[in-house]
Amino acid sequence: MFLGRDVERLSVLIAEQSKIVFDAMGIVIPVRSCSAMTVLATLGTASASDLARELGCSHQLVMQKLPKLVRLGLIQHRNDDDDARRKIFQLTDEGVSQLAKFERCAAQIRTAYNELFAEVGDVRHLVDRTADALNARPLDKRIKSPG
Repeated sequence: MFLGRDVERLSVLIAEQSKIVFDAMGIVIPVRSCSAMTVLATLGTASASDLARELGCSHQLVMQKLPKLVRLGLIQHRNDDDDARRKIFQLTDEGVSQLAKFERCAAQIRTAYNELFAEVGDVRHLVDRTADALNARPLDKRIKSPG
């Protein structure tokens, strides 16, 4: 009945176990910020809005992650020359180094996921199919009205 809670519980478990792996490999990137770091590396420089658009998440969520990445010395920012309200972010040398460590780790995690999926089925595929089905026919349309 509480599917969202169950999926979140799995997400928390994966994040906790990934943190153990990151610590062992000397990776200081927060587990839930790896996608932002990867996208920023691909873009070279980006505003928080650019990152949010590329990640498919809210500007607010991106803005919650960026200050910690700055404090860790993984990214830096400067004011946009055209808009003083806007900050432009880019990886630091330490961020590039950490991202390289993460990419080596990610290959090992992918192997571990493949072994896990062989054991339990492809969870990612199931999550994607479930999200697609709910987008096509939302939960409220799946509930028959009483009476």
